[in-house]
Amino acid sequence: MRGTHRISLQNKRIRYDFEIKRNITVIRGDSATGKTALVDMIREHYENGTASAVELTCDKECTVLEGRTWTGQLSMMKDSIVFIDEGNEFVLSDDFASAIRNTDNYYVIVTREGIPSLPYSVEEIYGIRDSGKYGTLKRTYNEFYHLYPTIDNRHAVRPENVIAEDSNAGYQFLQDVCEKNGGMTCISAHGKSNIFSAVIRHLSEKVLVVADGAAFGSEMEKLMRVIKNYPNVTLYLPESFEWLILRSGVIEDSGLGEILKNPENYIESGDYFSWERYFTSQLIRITRDSYLRYAKRKLNPAYLQEKISDRILAVMHGIKFKR
Repeated sequence: MRGTHRISLQNKRIRYDFEIKRNITVIRGDSATGKTALVDMIREHYENGTASAVELTCDKECTVLEGRTWTGQLSMMKDSIVFIDEGNEFVLSDDFASAIRNTDNYYVIVTREGIPSLPYSVEEIYGIRDSGKYGTLKRTYNEFYHLYPTIDNRHAVRPENVIAEDSNAGYQFLQDVCEKNGGMTCISAHGKSNIFSAVIRHLSEKVLVVADGAAFGSEMEKLMRVIKNYPNVTLYLPESFEWLILRSGVIEDSGLGEILKNPENYIESGDYFSWERYFTSQLIRITRDSYLRYAKRKLNPAYLQEKISDRILAVMHGIKFKR
């Protein structure tokens, strides 16, 4: 499955109208915010169709995955939008992550906690609230809202230290930039699950955290608690380092502009578990026969040339490395 899909759902009391565009969407929030009602209505319509009290409009089949027989149910679901309510503990398992990895479905997961085994985007974590659009009418109009709004770095951030998610090409690039600009320290967290502890060790410094936003969703809640109390910690979450390179304009390829504008129209969920993997594959493909040939494990030194690195850094709006 690919593309953006709108789901309009209502009964006599509640209406939901929202769009999803990635293979994994997560809904968070406290009780009584309409999360379970949403899944209940999807289930009722799937089981009873037009005989139910629920009206559903979507270009894809919407269904519910739940219970101990989830593996058997999942094997029957193709090209569908699959809703999973909180309380289904299997979503936290590695078995579930493995089972959905190469499926052509989109998944909407209701949960109160992060799911480290799944690579979901910080952009696709939502809460549900009453929009008030219907005023005094009896039906409540529930809308999705981003739980973690885009961080606005309107004031230039000049970090003293940088914490990078891993030790691959992105870290190697940032390490070189830090060394060339005042001897800043660049630290590898060696994985997204280690970023929180790395930040805690550097709370007294001006720290910039750089991670792949396309798969960082499970780490956001605990990290945002820290950032609220420590304004000296800045979070920068591009889709991925490969996305930064593609956005910088140092690579030319027909159709790339449209892909970057609307990635959801090109990324097949059954082929790419996260958008980060798609952008990596595209960068490797495009640069295969050029002097900018890209490899994720070891950065091509060509990307460290000043004219190249400056264009990549220019994409990082609000972040100032040069002294």
